[in-house]
Order: sequence, then C-alpha cells, then structure tokens
Amino acid sequence: MRRARVVACAVLMTALAACGSGGAGGGQTKSGDQQVRQTQKASKMDMQQAGEGSEKILDDTLAAIQPPVEWVYGAPLQEACSTDLNEPTGRTTVTRSRNIMTVVSPHRRGSLLGVVQRHWEQQGFKVTSVRNDESMPWVRASRPDGFTVSLQVGSVGNVFISASFACAQDSAMTYPAGTPGRPGGPRAEELRPRERSEFWSAEE
Repeated sequence: MRRARVVACAVLMTALAACGSGGAGGGQTKSGDQQVRQTQKASKMDMQQAGEGSEKILDDTLAAIQPPVEWVYGAPLQEACSTDLNEPTGRTTVTRSRNIMTVVSPHRRGSLLGVVQRHWEQQGFKVTSVRNDESMPWVRASRPDGFTVSLQVGSVGNVFISASFACAQDSAMTYPAGTPGRPGGPRAEELRPRERSEFWSAEE
C-alpha cells in the first residue's frame, strides 16, 4: 500500500513539474507552461503561504464533493528547487494532500473526477491532463497564480487529492492538526479507504 502511494506521488510530482522542469503536466501549452513558471519565479509567496493556500484549495475541493466523503490528511511533501547546474535557489516546492477514506467504486470514479474537475475550472484552474482509465484515472490542472492540483486513484482503489505550489521562498511552515508525521498527528498516513457510502460506494 505504501509502495502504491509512493509510485503515485512520484508520478504526481513529475507531472506537477517542480521548479526548473520544462514540461509541467501533459497537455499544457508551451505558453501556459511559461506563464506559470514566470509567475512562480516572480512570486514572493513563501512556504508557509504556499502550504496555507494548498490546504484552502483542498478544503474547498472536498466541500464541493456531494454527497460528502470521509477524508484524512496525507503526508506533506517538500522538494528543494535548483538551477540547471543543480545549485540551490532558496526555494522549495510545497505539496499538501488529502486521502479519501470513503470507498469510491469503479462505477463512481468518473462521477467523482467530473465533480472535482468542474469545481477546479470554476476556481480558475485549467485542466492540463486527464487519464480516462477504468482502474487508475486522474485529472490534473493548473492556475496562473502558480498552484497546481491533482486527483488520482491508486492501485488499491485509494483516492487522493493534492495541491502544490512550485518554488516558494524558503521559510518555516506550520501544519494542520492531524497531519501525518507532525506533532499530534499519526506516524503514517492512512491510504486504504474503509468507509462506505450509499452513493460513492455503489457498485451499480
């Protein structure tokens, strides 16, 4: 289960294209990619602000899912940005995530992705990549202010939503209570869904 999440996160981080990458998410136009990178380079947002912004995006996304789903915090990720010469830049890509604990049946996954995609588009995100796969679909999007989002289904049927900001200025960060690996939170994140929903868990 841990391996499934690690693989999925690796795919996610590649697609979100941390600072310096030339291809941020399949399907995004070159001009759009350049616009996002320029926004991130010029941004004065620090890691604390990036984390808070990501958490708000995730809160709003989950609130848009009806009927509501159960969820827990995912493990936060940080990745230092570097130049093409692998020199430090004093900036770090910040990623926050939520793991959906409600069982989402294969029959309902398309509905969930559709609800989330429409919400993101209403919030100014542009979809950059969609995978219409029956077992492991995903949708990814970006916004001109530099935030990127992703919803993915893992290999064990786990659904997780992530929000990131690439190359924020280095700073100290705080985390919501219940964040895995942080004071007051669990040692490890929960991945496998366990709650049943009359709608989302329906097989037919």
